[in-house]
Amino acid sequence: MNEKILEIFEQSIQENAIDNELYRRYDVKKGLRNEDNTGVLVGLTKIADVVGYEMIDGKKTDAMGKLYYRGYEINDLIDYLDRTQHNGFEQTAFLILFGHLPNQEELKLFMEEIRNNYELPADFLELNLLRMPAKNLMNKIQQAVLMLYGYDPLGDDTSAQNTLRQGISILAKMASIIAYSYQSKMFNFDDESLIIHKVKPAYSIAETILRLIRKDKQFTETEASVLDCMLILHMDHGGGNNSTFTNVVISSTGTDLYSALAGSIGALKGPRHGGANLAVVEMMKAVIDEIDITKDEQKIKQLIYKILDKQFYDHSGLVYGIGHAVYTLSDPRSLILQKQAYKLAEEVGQVEEFEFYQRFEKCAIECIKEVKGKNVASNVDFYSGFVYRMLNIPQELISPLFVCARLVGWLAHNIENKLYCDRIVRPATKYVGEIKKTGSEENENNHLI
Repeated sequence: MNEKILEIFEQSIQENAIDNELYRRYDVKKGLRNEDNTGVLVGLTKIADVVGYEMIDGKKTDAMGKLYYRGYEINDLIDYLDRTQHNGFEQTAFLILFGHLPNQEELKLFMEEIRNNYELPADFLELNLLRMPAKNLMNKIQQAVLMLYGYDPLGDDTSAQNTLRQGISILAKMASIIAYSYQSKMFNFDDESLIIHKVKPAYSIAETILRLIRKDKQFTETEASVLDCMLILHMDHGGGNNSTFTNVVISSTGTDLYSALAGSIGALKGPRHGGANLAVVEMMKAVIDEIDITKDEQKIKQLIYKILDKQFYDHSGLVYGIGHAVYTLSDPRSLILQKQAYKLAEEVGQVEEFEFYQRFEKCAIECIKEVKGKNVASNVDFYSGFVYRMLNIPQELISPLFVCARLVGWLAHNIENKLYCDRIVRPATKYVGEIKKTGSEENENNHLI
């Protein structure tokens, strides 16, 4: 860009600045967050609930975190599901979409519907995934979802029934889209061999992902079980999370599901949302490079203080994976993931590193409490990157797998909003600029003629 244009832009930033005091004066909720950091209510839902605090005598009070899917607490749900076939994700998807846990016949029908939609449209792989690779897989997946619109004769039918049909079809194809986009990226940009496996209809979605991304197509029972659990934990997080709200906002205009999902994927790509687990991976790599897998908690704390003081890693002052916008004393997903991480660490011989993660988590919570005076806990992102690494899932696939899981929640909220709200999302902003006239002295001095 022309340097002079950039100079004008930099000057305009100063001239058009909005004083932070104005947000308080007009009671504008930055980021749709209240002063006590609770979310502004923007809708009603029966799909999922996120509980991280209690309101006692009108005051926000820290509490143990809970996540509910259709009224079932996530810990109870994980324990209840029969995951011997590694299809707990599909069982939970049924629950999220239909409001009750499936019986055997319902699960059979649902699994058949998913498996009947595994195959990509004719020539889709060759024309859209292999011939148009992308360095960033999230952008590629976003593009692929939009391209699927062109293969759907009912693409613009936004009825709840057709939205369900479309959503299940996209969900079923997502494992292939992710895996093939990754293989195409590796072939075109990383000088790797192009390896394309066909989908095996008898496999669950977790099994399909592992089969398609691995050269030898092999995986263990533990690996499939852990990935199945990971997908369940990422499936939904209430209607207020950024990508789900994005989906509802876009779909409220009456546009098609493919466009709404593409918007959600774009939101999930951001490092403040779905990309947060990548930040944890990079931070922990830097930490281990600096102090190794030490058992010395004082040494760990010294480094955490440096992170908080913006003297180490990315100088942001953030300890990634610790703390959450809603959860305070605990994130139930993180607690479940710890158990899964230990099970996998035992199998692959990485218990020592797992224990280091636990020590770092403990020290970080204590340091943040001391420095900032608030209760925090590890969130789901803290262990997820480590788990994916033990699963030998490439770092580039972490956020795309989040898409595969969260797609169910996006679909459910999309349908719920269509059925029971069905109004365009149209908030307002307060104009705080000057009222100007074209004949003013300022405009006379800057007039082009």
